Amino acid sequence: MQRALSDINWLLIGETLYLAIIILVCLRIIYDTRSSIKTLAYLLLVIFVPIGGILFYFSFGINYRKRSLYSKKLIQNAELMNEIEQKIISYSRQNFRESPAEVQQYRPLALLLVKDNLSPLTAGNKVKLLLNGEQKFAEVFEALEQARHHIHLEYYIIENDHIGNKLKELLIRKAREGVIVRLIYDDFGSRPIRRKFRRELQDAGVEVYPFHKVRILLLANRLNYRNHRKIIVVDGVTAFVGGINISDSYINYPDQKQKTYWRDTHLRIDGPGAFYLQYLFFTDWNFSSKRHLEPETQYFLPTESTQGDTVVQIASSGPDSAKPTIMFSILQAIALAKEEILLTTPYFIPGESILDAMMIAAMGGVTVKLLVPENSDSFIVDTAARSYFESLLDVGVQIYLYRKGFVHAKTLVVDGNLSMVGTANMDYRSFDLNFEVNAVVYDTAFAGELRQAFFQDLIHATKLDAATWKARPVYIHLMEKVFKLISPLL
Repeated sequence: MQRALSDINWLLIGETLYLAIIILVCLRIIYDTRSSIKTLAYLLLVIFVPIGGILFYFSFGINYRKRSLYSKKLIQNAELMNEIEQKIISYSRQNFRESPAEVQQYRPLALLLVKDNLSPLTAGNKVKLLLNGEQKFAEVFEALEQARHHIHLEYYIIENDHIGNKLKELLIRKAREGVIVRLIYDDFGSRPIRRKFRRELQDAGVEVYPFHKVRILLLANRLNYRNHRKIIVVDGVTAFVGGINISDSYINYPDQKQKTYWRDTHLRIDGPGAFYLQYLFFTDWNFSSKRHLEPETQYFLPTESTQGDTVVQIASSGPDSAKPTIMFSILQAIALAKEEILLTTPYFIPGESILDAMMIAAMGGVTVKLLVPENSDSFIVDTAARSYFESLLDVGVQIYLYRKGFVHAKTLVVDGNLSMVGTANMDYRSFDLNFEVNAVVYDTAFAGELRQAFFQDLIHATKLDAATWKARPVYIHLMEKVFKLISPLL
């Protein structure tokens, strides 16, 4: 009898302790999570999934932006930083005053990026659109061959395959020629290069560091905060940014059978537009290497030979930024649209802000076209994404499912004047968790090229019909709504 009573007492103590832990974790979630939708999702998970929900939250839910655990200030001197801020604002205002009409109409967006990102509005750039890996890598290798002072690379995925090894051999050769070569790789996304591949680079004089090394794969919060950026800067004046990683998967070899056709978009920038990408690399480099690489003049040298006439600005955000700047920039671009919005994204978990902005634009008479994969590499994400389609279709947004393969491009074209090309997907992860970067191009000619590529992609896509979409079986609608509940956690 006493043993039974003792067991009951221990059971009551255990239940009380677990309840106390649940309450404390819930209080932390409420206090720590910025998004009310995400707060509710985490609360439901912790309450209804015993132990597992708590482990999931502590592994993936901690708000690093609020806790400032990724502080990456390049310049620590407050007085000097204030002086630089004023110079950037003055420089941007001057370029804005001298810019053509297609730039003038996007003043709110330009000011947002100057104030929130300290990203200068740069004039005098050459910009080249690169479609798919076959165009991107040819251009990249040519630029790397021309490097004379330094090569800076920062990538989410680098594979130990044909294209990865071709890059490795080129970097080794350039390092032996005396070119400074620095490489940052995401420790989760680039797992195949952690050992021998990396050692070969280091032995040749290439400086290589993982971004926030993942030491424990399970329950590692670092796994949730990934460096999704793809940046190359050559001699400070040539830069590449976009959605294409270093992998054979991104190349559509004509003489080789492939399981999936990969459709992606990248960008080459020659001119002062490369400076902010260089700045981002410096901050990420100092964070990853625990060194302090000074932003010396030799890394930001302008050259007349690369001057063009395109205005470029860079949008970046991550757990190190005070606000989700990339999401704000997309919202602003959508709000400024008068005639047409063309949006391509592989993952569409927009959240209420982007969803409402797209619906408002469509109801206001703007033609809104959304291109997403018919099937991406995630069944859960695809199912959650489709839960948003009915609301968009009801207000006239045109949705297309790409069928030729996997469309991985992250692009936006507004009114044939404004373009965005970068690394950020249209989802919570890109807006809140990952380190991302987008190029904003204020140029009618470039927007025309990107617009043409969009309509070329529509040839290989199926347009959704609102009535047919609604008429799908009830169980499909139910499954999509269930997955939508966890979409803030995806």
